[in-house]
Amino acid sequence: MDLFSEIYSCYYQVMRHLLCSPHALSLSDIRRQIGAEGFEESLLAIIPKITEGTWNLFERCDGLYYPRISSGFLTPLTALERAYLKALLADPRIGLFLRQEQQNTLEELLKDTAPLWRPEQFYDFDRFTDGDPYTDETYRRHFQTMLFAQKHRRYVEIDYTSPKGKRLHHRYLPARLEYSAKNDKFRLLALKHTRDNRLRLEILNLSRMQTVLLTDKTSAAPADINAMIRRSYYKEPLTLHIVNRRNALERAMLHFANYEKNTRKLDEDTYECRIYYNESMETELVIEVLSFGPMLTVTGNAHFLELIKDRLRRQMSLAAEAAPSG
Repeated sequence: MDLFSEIYSCYYQVMRHLLCSPHALSLSDIRRQIGAEGFEESLLAIIPKITEGTWNLFERCDGLYYPRISSGFLTPLTALERAYLKALLADPRIGLFLRQEQQNTLEELLKDTAPLWRPEQFYDFDRFTDGDPYTDETYRRHFQTMLFAQKHRRYVEIDYTSPKGKRLHHRYLPARLEYSAKNDKFRLLALKHTRDNRLRLEILNLSRMQTVLLTDKTSAAPADINAMIRRSYYKEPLTLHIVNRRNALERAMLHFANYEKNTRKLDEDTYECRIYYNESMETELVIEVLSFGPMLTVTGNAHFLELIKDRLRRQMSLAAEAAPSG
């Protein structure tokens, strides 16, 4: 099994639950578990590793799969994992998810561990430089209020400055926090009641919030945020063809991990990936597609192809203006 690039992430959690099963599993059981907990492309990545024995974690008998280890196994931290955690503590975003005393405790436990990497070793060439102020106390307080409100289905009162400079005040039900790697910003997917008492999905940048106040009002039942997002998608998804050379498929799945998508194999080394998106996502998606490289080809839809062409024309125009005369 490839180690570390996905430590503590989706594939490891899926495999842990499969291996902790108290009874034998059929292939359909395994598929169902992966489909419930993994990504759309997880079946493509995991099933062959199990059925072909690449990950030698199960014994196969009469069409059933038996875990080779007991369900109560423990996984103590390795030196590599400790180094990974120490590196995460140097990321200013980690403080958004931890109380200060929790962060201090982890720092003390890992004080003798060298980090796996340091922030200054990375240069993000395709990221905007005006990212969110992650260490600002007001920003951290707003972020943690949103996390609490989302978990407990509590409404919040938000004073917000729009991109056009207009000051707004509304009551929202926080539904999801998302991070944009390109913008280096967090945004809140929030629900707001309209005048006819319907719920409308809005996207708010956390850095534009002036005040956030937790209210006593709660939602009786969780809103189906995924269904609301799906209803906002364009009718025709973006279609990509990925040539699986230089590990392109895995890189693409990681690159577009935050989008809903379907992936299928077309031939020996070509895959088709259909990405579902709406108007609020398309500018960032255009930038991500253009930044990926030559192993990816856009085959549809026509609207997205025109956006790609328009952006390339503008980039060529800017490059021509910047070029020295003669």
